[in-house]
Amino acid sequence: MKSSLLALYHRLPAPLRSAVASLRGYQLRRLRYGADTDKLVAEALANDRRPLAELEQAAHARLQAVLDRAACDVPHYRRFWQQSGAGRDPARLTDWPILEKDVLRHAARDFVADGCNPDVMISEHSSGTTGKPMHLYLAPEAIRRHYALFEARLHVWYGITRHDRWAMLGGQLVAPVEQRKPPFWVWNAAMHQLYMSSYHLSREFVPHYLDALKRYRIKYLWGYSSSLYALAQDALALGRDDLHMAVAVTNAEPLYAHQREAIIQAFHCPVRETYGMSEIVASASECEAGKLHLWPESGIVEVVEGDTPVPLGQVGDLVCTGLLNIDMPLIRYRVGDRGALDEDPAPCACGLTLPRLKFIEGRIDDVLFTADGRRVGRLDTVFKSDWPIREAQIIQQRLDRVQLRYVPDPTYTSDIGAQMIAEMRKRLGDVQVELLPTDSIERTSNGKFRAVICNLPAEERRQLGEALASKP
Repeated sequence: MKSSLLALYHRLPAPLRSAVASLRGYQLRRLRYGADTDKLVAEALANDRRPLAELEQAAHARLQAVLDRAACDVPHYRRFWQQSGAGRDPARLTDWPILEKDVLRHAARDFVADGCNPDVMISEHSSGTTGKPMHLYLAPEAIRRHYALFEARLHVWYGITRHDRWAMLGGQLVAPVEQRKPPFWVWNAAMHQLYMSSYHLSREFVPHYLDALKRYRIKYLWGYSSSLYALAQDALALGRDDLHMAVAVTNAEPLYAHQREAIIQAFHCPVRETYGMSEIVASASECEAGKLHLWPESGIVEVVEGDTPVPLGQVGDLVCTGLLNIDMPLIRYRVGDRGALDEDPAPCACGLTLPRLKFIEGRIDDVLFTADGRRVGRLDTVFKSDWPIREAQIIQQRLDRVQLRYVPDPTYTSDIGAQMIAEMRKRLGDVQVELLPTDSIERTSNGKFRAVICNLPAEERRQLGEALASKP
């Protein structure tokens, strides 16, 4: 929403803001669901238990169609293959170059296939954690197919439907940031959705959020891991035991063990982690056995360090090739996240045959480096769930120095600070750790919480990364 329209929207009384949200909801519903949705959902559910070899064969056939279209009909890729030397084969995925975000950001229309008009395609805008805008152009068919997979592998798996009442804690500015009285949400009647502002989550306002969940008869929760965790923390602190959800679904941020534990306790329901992005080149959702299953219809996922593939089970950058949006195909796109594919050949205890992610480590920019030449990703084990801190953020300023910003509870003592420093040094080595207590930790422009931030100069990070990639 443009800034002028957003300012006008925020001047509306709360009922009219909900009416605007509902109108937008009707548009999204028509876009996402069609006459073929039930058929596509049934196909996805059938794929859940097909032999893995059959799934891979189907994905490979779709991949060849995408590669052929990209090489022939997409200006950016066509130029690449016209200029490529002998020995490369456009039918072989590993012969394609890795696509970096900045290339796509600066020339998005160059990735739209001939005969497709970006001005009439579905336009999406994504900035991630960088704040730099990126334009994406999606074919309507791609959106319907994606949401059919969404229906199958979230709603059906988790025993809910798109007709159930649900609450979303997200990064849209549904209420002015300076607003100090409820409602801090809007009711989207078209999607049965209570959209709640993640920008107003504070101890002062959380009782209003919890009351709204009760008043609107919400069945399940959806949102950023950090936002659901903050809500759960305060529900527990307030002794609220009257909110029982069917499931809480996290997205857009890694889910840490202490967050999962608090959400389960507060809302008396399972917590399921999901993974995806605006570019819809890869998606995954957590099964009842706690494993993250990839959606093979969405894309091909590779894991690399630099440009070099890493073995199964090893952490690296996720590089994805989308299979749904053939009108703007993204080939070997470095999505900006790090993770690992599951190397365990044993079938999942849930009975699904879909391939698995071992875990999502976090953003590429959220990986810290150590003086002895290691990358350190997930640091959630540093913060024990019973420590008297509300949330914390680790920032690396130099190779030998990190800052630890944290929001303390009233029972916080210096002994806890000493324990946090000790836990940091166990993982990062002999580093200086600066403790910085604060009243709150700033979110990104779209409301996301970054638990780990690396502020080393880009050139130093690049050199460290190359040195690590070259190690045998």
